[in-house]
Amino acid sequence: MKVTKRDGKTEVFMPEKVVVSAVKAGAPYETARDIASSLSKRSESTMKSTDIRKYVLSELRTRKAAKAADAWETYDRTHKKA
Repeated sequence: MKVTKRDGKTEVFMPEKVVVSAVKAGAPYETARDIASSLSKRSESTMKSTDIRKYVLSELRTRKAAKAADAWETYDRTHKKA
């Protein structure tokens, strides 16, 4: 799968980026790894980075890691103006 970034560039999807970001936000490693794995198995050939972000945040909340999702969103608002 490829990822279309906010600036329009495309890169290969790297599950490790999802894992690292989720863990830094406070998600348990296993939860982060499971979410990244589920993204890797999706059938889309290309996904927007914003759609990946929405999916990860939704999954974090579903998997009882809402604090990590909140921390991720706070970081984005503060540093990325997302």
